[in-house]
Amino acid sequence: MPAVTVEDVLVLPRLPRLDPAATTFRPVRSLTTAPSGFEGEGFPVRRAFAGVAMTDLDPFIHLDQMGEVDYAPGEPKGTPWHPHRGFETVTYIIDGIFDHQDSNGGGGTITNGDTQWMTAGSGLLHIEAPPEHLVASGGLFHGLQLWVNLPRVQKMSPPRYQDIRGKESALLTTPDGGALVRVIAGEIDGHAGPGTTHTPITIAHLTVQPGAEVDLPWRPDFNALVYVLGGRGTVGLDKRPMHTGQLAVHGPGDALRITADLQQDAHTPALDLYIMGGEPIREPVAHYGPFVMNTRAELVKAFEDYQAGRLGVIPASRVPHSAGEGDRP
Repeated sequence: MPAVTVEDVLVLPRLPRLDPAATTFRPVRSLTTAPSGFEGEGFPVRRAFAGVAMTDLDPFIHLDQMGEVDYAPGEPKGTPWHPHRGFETVTYIIDGIFDHQDSNGGGGTITNGDTQWMTAGSGLLHIEAPPEHLVASGGLFHGLQLWVNLPRVQKMSPPRYQDIRGKESALLTTPDGGALVRVIAGEIDGHAGPGTTHTPITIAHLTVQPGAEVDLPWRPDFNALVYVLGGRGTVGLDKRPMHTGQLAVHGPGDALRITADLQQDAHTPALDLYIMGGEPIREPVAHYGPFVMNTRAELVKAFEDYQAGRLGVIPASRVPHSAGEGDRP
Protein backbone atom coordinates (compact mmCIF):
# COMPACT_ATOMS: atom_id res chain seq x y z
CA MET A 1 0.00 0.00 0.00
CA PRO A 2 2.09 2.97 -1.13
CA ALA A 3 -0.42 5.80 -0.52
CA VAL A 4 1.89 8.40 1.06
CA THR A 5 4.88 7.27 3.08
CA VAL A 6 8.21 8.55 4.39
CA GLU A 7 11.62 6.90 4.53
CA ASP A 8 12.11 7.73 8.22
CA VAL A 9 9.00 8.19 10.38
CA LEU A 10 11.20 9.30 13.28
CA VAL A 11 11.54 12.75 11.69
CA LEU A 12 7.77 13.29 11.97
CA PRO A 13 5.84 14.97 14.79
CA ARG A 14 4.85 12.41 17.42
CA LEU A 15 1.60 11.74 19.19
CA PRO A 16 1.77 12.17 22.97
CA ARG A 17 2.17 9.28 25.38
CA LEU A 18 -1.25 8.99 26.98
CA ASP A 19 -1.52 8.66 30.73
CA PRO A 20 -3.66 5.55 31.39
CA ALA A 21 -4.91 7.06 34.64
CA ALA A 22 -6.22 10.14 32.84
CA THR A 23 -7.42 8.47 29.62
CA THR A 24 -10.72 6.75 28.89
CA PHE A 25 -10.04 4.23 26.14
CA ARG A 26 -13.11 3.55 24.03
CA PRO A 27 -14.63 0.08 24.24
CA VAL A 28 -15.56 -1.81 21.05
CA ARG A 29 -19.35 -1.88 20.74
CA SER A 30 -19.52 -4.03 17.61
CA LEU A 31 -17.27 -5.76 15.11
CA THR A 32 -18.70 -6.57 11.67
CA THR A 33 -17.31 -8.14 8.51
CA ALA A 34 -17.97 -6.40 5.20
CA PRO A 35 -19.73 -8.52 2.56
CA SER A 36 -18.29 -8.49 -0.96
CA GLY A 37 -20.10 -7.28 -4.06
CA PHE A 38 -19.65 -5.36 -7.28
CA GLU A 39 -20.15 -1.69 -8.12
CA GLY A 40 -20.34 0.43 -11.25
CA GLU A 41 -19.34 -1.49 -14.36
CA GLY A 42 -18.35 -4.50 -12.27
CA PHE A 43 -15.38 -3.69 -10.04
CA PRO A 44 -15.18 -5.59 -6.73
CA VAL A 45 -16.01 -3.84 -3.45
CA ARG A 46 -16.43 -4.59 0.23
CA ARG A 47 -19.50 -2.89 1.79
CA ALA A 48 -17.85 -1.77 5.01
CA PHE A 49 -20.95 -0.39 6.75
CA ALA A 50 -23.28 -3.31 6.00
CA GLY A 51 -25.23 -4.37 9.08
CA VAL A 52 -24.27 -1.31 11.14
CA ALA A 53 -27.01 0.96 12.52
CA MET A 54 -27.23 4.44 10.99
CA THR A 55 -27.16 5.93 14.49
CA ASP A 56 -23.70 4.43 14.99
CA LEU A 57 -22.44 5.76 11.64
CA ASP A 58 -23.82 9.32 11.76
CA PRO A 59 -22.59 11.57 10.08
CA PHE A 60 -21.35 8.89 7.66
CA ILE A 61 -23.66 6.98 5.33
CA HIS A 62 -21.75 4.45 3.24
CA LEU A 63 -18.22 3.09 2.74
CA ASP A 64 -16.94 0.91 -0.10
CA GLN A 65 -13.45 -0.56 -0.18
CA MET A 66 -12.70 -0.76 -3.91
CA GLY A 67 -10.38 -3.68 -4.61
CA GLU A 68 -7.62 -4.47 -3.82
CA VAL A 69 -7.49 -6.03 -7.29
CA ASP A 70 -4.67 -6.59 -9.79
CA TYR A 71 -6.28 -6.13 -13.21
CA ALA A 72 -5.13 -7.85 -16.39
CA PRO A 73 -4.97 -5.71 -19.56
CA GLY A 74 -8.46 -4.68 -20.63
CA GLU A 75 -10.04 -5.45 -17.24
CA PRO A 76 -10.05 -2.11 -15.30
CA LYS A 77 -13.57 -0.78 -14.76
CA GLY A 78 -15.22 2.36 -13.42
CA THR A 79 -18.74 3.74 -13.12
CA PRO A 80 -21.17 5.03 -15.74
CA TRP A 81 -22.59 8.55 -15.42
CA HIS A 82 -24.78 8.74 -12.32
CA PRO A 83 -26.42 11.46 -10.17
CA HIS A 84 -25.84 12.53 -6.55
CA ARG A 85 -27.65 14.93 -4.22
CA GLY A 86 -27.62 15.76 -0.53
CA PHE A 87 -24.21 14.45 0.62
CA GLU A 88 -20.47 14.28 -0.13
CA THR A 89 -18.35 11.54 -1.70
CA VAL A 90 -14.77 11.21 -0.43
CA THR A 91 -12.73 9.01 -2.78
CA TYR A 92 -9.30 7.97 -1.50
CA ILE A 93 -6.92 6.16 -3.84
CA ILE A 94 -4.26 3.96 -2.27
CA ASP A 95 -2.97 2.18 -5.41
CA GLY A 96 -3.80 2.97 -9.02
CA ILE A 97 -5.36 5.87 -10.90
CA PHE A 98 -8.93 7.16 -11.30
CA ASP A 99 -10.26 9.94 -13.53
CA HIS A 100 -13.36 11.80 -12.38
CA GLN A 101 -15.62 14.33 -14.08
CA ASP A 102 -18.98 15.97 -13.42
CA SER A 103 -21.69 17.76 -15.34
CA ASN A 104 -20.61 21.16 -13.92
CA GLY A 105 -17.15 21.04 -15.50
CA GLY A 106 -15.26 19.71 -12.48
CA GLY A 107 -12.87 16.83 -12.75
CA GLY A 108 -9.34 15.56 -12.59
CA THR A 109 -7.11 12.60 -11.86
CA ILE A 110 -6.31 11.07 -8.48
CA THR A 111 -3.61 8.53 -7.77
CA ASN A 112 -1.63 7.05 -4.86
CA GLY A 113 -2.63 8.85 -1.66
CA ASP A 114 -4.86 11.46 -3.32
CA THR A 115 -8.40 12.27 -2.24
CA GLN A 116 -11.19 13.63 -4.42
CA TRP A 117 -13.75 15.27 -2.12
CA MET A 118 -16.96 16.06 -3.96
CA THR A 119 -19.79 17.95 -2.30
CA ALA A 120 -22.78 16.95 -4.42
CA GLY A 121 -25.07 19.35 -2.54
CA SER A 122 -28.01 20.37 -4.75
CA GLY A 123 -27.04 17.77 -7.32
CA LEU A 124 -24.95 16.87 -10.36
CA LEU A 125 -24.01 14.01 -12.65
CA HIS A 126 -20.70 12.28 -12.06
CA ILE A 127 -18.46 9.62 -13.58
CA GLU A 128 -15.35 7.81 -12.30
CA ALA A 129 -13.22 5.66 -14.58
CA PRO A 130 -9.67 4.35 -15.01
CA PRO A 131 -7.68 6.26 -17.66
CA GLU A 132 -7.30 4.61 -21.04
CA HIS A 133 -3.63 3.75 -20.47
CA LEU A 134 -4.53 1.79 -17.31
CA VAL A 135 -7.28 -0.04 -19.17
CA ALA A 136 -4.73 -1.00 -21.82
CA SER A 137 -1.99 -2.08 -19.41
CA GLY A 138 -3.93 -3.37 -16.41
CA GLY A 139 -2.44 -2.98 -12.96
CA LEU A 140 -3.12 -2.74 -9.26
CA PHE A 141 -6.15 -0.78 -8.06
CA HIS A 142 -7.19 -0.13 -4.47
CA GLY A 143 -9.19 2.67 -2.89
CA LEU A 144 -12.12 3.75 -0.78
CA GLN A 145 -15.23 5.82 -1.26
CA LEU A 146 -16.88 7.27 1.83
CA TRP A 147 -20.25 9.04 1.80
CA VAL A 148 -20.54 11.90 4.30
CA ASN A 149 -24.00 13.25 5.08
CA LEU A 150 -24.80 16.95 4.84
CA PRO A 151 -27.03 18.65 7.42
CA ARG A 152 -30.47 19.78 6.27
CA VAL A 153 -29.45 23.42 5.82
CA GLN A 154 -26.62 22.46 3.44
CA LYS A 155 -28.17 19.69 1.36
CA MET A 156 -29.01 22.09 -1.46
CA SER A 157 -25.72 24.00 -1.34
CA PRO A 158 -23.84 24.51 -4.65
CA PRO A 159 -21.65 21.54 -5.67
CA ARG A 160 -17.90 21.88 -5.15
CA TYR A 161 -14.65 19.89 -5.32
CA GLN A 162 -11.62 19.58 -3.12
CA ASP A 163 -8.65 18.11 -4.98
CA ILE A 164 -6.46 16.87 -2.12
CA ARG A 165 -3.02 15.56 -3.01
CA GLY A 166 -1.55 12.88 -0.79
CA LYS A 167 1.50 14.98 0.06
CA GLU A 168 -0.84 17.56 1.64
CA SER A 169 -1.95 15.17 4.40
CA ALA A 170 -0.59 15.85 7.87
CA LEU A 171 1.90 13.08 8.72
CA LEU A 172 2.48 11.95 12.31
CA THR A 173 3.94 9.01 14.13
CA THR A 174 3.64 7.38 17.54
CA PRO A 175 6.07 7.95 20.41
CA ASP A 176 8.10 4.86 19.41
CA GLY A 177 7.77 5.41 15.64
CA GLY A 178 5.77 2.22 15.19
CA ALA A 179 3.01 3.72 13.03
CA LEU A 180 2.49 6.28 10.28
CA VAL A 181 -0.62 8.44 10.71
CA ARG A 182 -1.94 10.33 7.68
CA VAL A 183 -4.58 12.94 8.65
CA ILE A 184 -6.77 13.59 5.62
CA ALA A 185 -9.47 15.76 7.24
CA GLY A 186 -10.13 17.18 10.69
CA GLU A 187 -7.36 16.94 13.22
CA ILE A 188 -5.61 14.58 15.62
CA ASP A 189 -3.87 16.07 18.65
CA GLY A 190 -3.89 19.50 16.98
CA HIS A 191 -2.43 18.30 13.65
CA ALA A 192 -4.94 19.26 10.95
CA GLY A 193 -5.51 17.55 7.61
CA PRO A 194 -6.22 19.50 4.42
CA GLY A 195 -9.87 18.47 3.92
CA THR A 196 -12.52 21.14 4.58
CA THR A 197 -15.67 19.71 6.15
CA HIS A 198 -19.26 20.95 6.54
CA THR A 199 -19.59 19.35 9.97
CA PRO A 200 -16.77 18.43 12.38
CA ILE A 201 -15.21 15.12 11.29
CA THR A 202 -11.79 13.45 11.27
CA ILE A 203 -10.51 10.96 8.67
CA ALA A 204 -7.10 9.27 8.88
CA HIS A 205 -5.18 6.40 7.29
CA LEU A 206 -2.86 4.52 9.68
CA THR A 207 -0.14 2.02 8.86
CA VAL A 208 0.90 0.12 11.99
CA GLN A 209 4.04 -2.00 11.90
CA PRO A 210 3.92 -5.61 13.18
CA GLY A 211 3.79 -5.73 16.97
CA ALA A 212 3.34 -1.95 17.34
CA GLU A 213 0.63 -0.38 19.49
CA VAL A 214 -1.15 2.92 18.83
CA ASP A 215 -2.92 5.01 21.46
CA LEU A 216 -4.81 7.56 19.37
CA PRO A 217 -6.37 10.64 21.02
CA TRP A 218 -9.96 11.04 19.79
CA ARG A 219 -12.53 13.77 20.41
CA PRO A 220 -15.03 12.49 22.98
CA ASP A 221 -17.98 14.14 21.17
CA PHE A 222 -17.16 12.21 17.95
CA ASN A 223 -18.17 8.68 17.10
CA ALA A 224 -15.26 6.38 16.21
CA LEU A 225 -15.13 3.84 13.34
CA VAL A 226 -12.02 1.76 12.59
CA TYR A 227 -11.97 -0.16 9.30
CA VAL A 228 -9.22 -2.67 8.42
CA LEU A 229 -7.90 -2.11 4.91
CA GLY A 230 -5.40 -4.92 5.26
CA GLY A 231 -3.61 -6.98 7.85
CA ARG A 232 -4.43 -8.31 11.30
CA GLY A 233 -4.43 -6.84 14.78
CA THR A 234 -6.50 -6.10 17.85
CA VAL A 235 -8.63 -3.16 18.95
CA GLY A 236 -9.62 -1.91 22.39
CA LEU A 237 -8.22 -2.64 25.83
CA ASP A 238 -9.72 -6.12 25.66
CA LYS A 239 -7.75 -6.73 22.42
CA ARG A 240 -10.60 -7.79 20.16
CA PRO A 241 -9.05 -9.53 17.10
CA MET A 242 -9.79 -7.87 13.75
CA HIS A 243 -8.64 -8.45 10.18
CA THR A 244 -9.04 -7.24 6.60
CA GLY A 245 -12.57 -6.12 5.78
CA GLN A 246 -13.79 -5.67 9.37
CA LEU A 247 -15.23 -2.55 10.99
CA ALA A 248 -15.03 -1.77 14.72
CA VAL A 249 -17.63 0.63 16.10
CA HIS A 250 -16.48 2.18 19.38
CA GLY A 251 -18.32 3.38 22.44
CA PRO A 252 -17.60 6.57 24.43
CA GLY A 253 -14.17 7.74 25.50
CA ASP A 254 -11.31 10.01 24.47
CA ALA A 255 -8.79 7.60 22.92
CA LEU A 256 -8.52 4.48 20.76
CA ARG A 257 -6.08 1.61 21.26
CA ILE A 258 -4.99 -0.48 18.28
CA THR A 259 -2.28 -3.14 18.12
CA ALA A 260 -0.85 -4.86 15.03
CA ASP A 261 -0.23 -8.60 15.23
CA LEU A 262 3.43 -9.50 15.35
CA GLN A 263 2.95 -11.95 12.46
CA GLN A 264 1.45 -10.54 9.24
CA ASP A 265 1.37 -12.19 5.83
CA ALA A 266 3.60 -11.33 2.88
CA HIS A 267 0.79 -9.61 0.97
CA THR A 268 -0.05 -7.25 3.85
CA PRO A 269 3.18 -6.77 5.81
CA ALA A 270 1.61 -4.18 8.16
CA LEU A 271 -1.82 -3.36 9.59
CA ASP A 272 -3.55 -0.68 7.51
CA LEU A 273 -6.57 1.14 8.93
CA TYR A 274 -9.02 3.80 7.77
CA ILE A 275 -10.31 5.66 10.83
CA MET A 276 -13.37 7.91 10.75
CA GLY A 277 -15.21 9.94 13.34
CA GLY A 278 -17.47 12.93 13.52
CA GLU A 279 -20.05 14.91 15.41
CA PRO A 280 -23.42 13.26 14.73
CA ILE A 281 -25.90 15.39 12.76
CA ARG A 282 -28.91 13.69 14.42
CA GLU A 283 -31.41 14.48 11.67
CA PRO A 284 -33.79 12.12 9.85
CA VAL A 285 -32.14 10.30 6.93
CA ALA A 286 -34.04 9.30 3.77
CA HIS A 287 -31.54 7.38 1.64
CA TYR A 288 -32.24 5.67 -1.66
CA GLY A 289 -29.67 4.93 -4.35
CA PRO A 290 -27.57 8.01 -5.13
CA PHE A 291 -29.62 10.46 -3.04
CA VAL A 292 -29.43 11.17 0.72
CA MET A 293 -32.15 13.51 1.94
CA ASN A 294 -34.23 14.06 5.08
CA THR A 295 -37.70 13.03 3.88
CA ARG A 296 -39.31 10.73 1.35
CA ALA A 297 -40.81 13.75 -0.41
CA GLU A 298 -37.31 15.16 -0.90
CA LEU A 299 -36.18 11.83 -2.37
CA VAL A 300 -39.09 11.88 -4.83
CA LYS A 301 -38.17 15.44 -5.82
CA ALA A 302 -34.54 14.40 -6.35
CA PHE A 303 -35.58 11.62 -8.75
CA GLU A 304 -37.97 13.98 -10.57
CA ASP A 305 -35.24 16.60 -10.95
CA TYR A 306 -32.80 13.98 -12.24
CA GLN A 307 -35.31 12.63 -14.77
CA ALA A 308 -36.09 16.19 -15.92
CA GLY A 309 -32.39 16.94 -16.49
CA ARG A 310 -32.20 19.51 -13.68
CA LEU A 311 -29.12 17.83 -12.17
CA GLY A 312 -27.14 18.50 -15.33
CA VAL A 313 -26.38 16.82 -18.64
CA ILE A 314 -23.48 14.65 -19.74
CA PRO A 315 -20.78 16.86 -21.33
CA ALA A 316 -19.96 16.26 -24.97
CA SER A 317 -16.27 15.82 -24.15
CA ARG A 318 -13.95 15.75 -21.17
CA VAL A 319 -13.00 19.04 -19.60
CA PRO A 320 -9.54 20.33 -18.59
CA HIS A 321 -8.21 19.26 -15.20
CA SER A 322 -8.80 21.88 -12.51
CA ALA A 323 -5.04 22.28 -12.09
CA GLY A 324 -4.56 23.08 -15.77
CA GLU A 325 -3.11 19.80 -17.00
CA GLY A 326 -4.92 20.13 -20.32
CA ASP A 327 -7.63 18.11 -22.01
CA ARG A 328 -7.73 14.40 -21.28
CA PRO A 329 -8.73 11.93 -24.02
